[in-house]
Amino acid sequence: MKKLFVVFIVVLVHTAFLDAQTLMEKDIDQAYQYAKKGIYWALSNIPESKSKLSNDLVADNKLYAKVKLNKLVDGIKIEAIGFSNSNEVSIKIYKSNNSLIEEGYLEKNKDAVIPIHKKK
Repeated sequence: MKKLFVVFIVVLVHTAFLDAQTLMEKDIDQAYQYAKKGIYWALSNIPESKSKLSNDLVADNKLYAKVKLNKLVDGIKIEAIGFSNSNEVSIKIYKSNNSLIEEGYLEKNKDAVIPIHKKK
């Protein structure tokens, strides 16, 4: 009888551990998705004249992501932090102006490189 009880407790603890691990993984995946949305937001809002840009992505009074964009000599650096419950995931990307032009985020002009969304 004691052996059966011990086996039951071990199985119960193991199952609870797997459930907790699954919930944490879902929270991390959600935070990662929010960080990716922050990256896409920054790529769509590259400033023409400013060298830095930062913004919080908030909806329904809930912080989903913090985004920072810095212009470098020949490209940009974006850092996005996504949040889900008590978890946060950080993504940093560096893109050259050439890759931004190839991907359609920037347009090469005679005088300068300008963001596509600012084009008139």
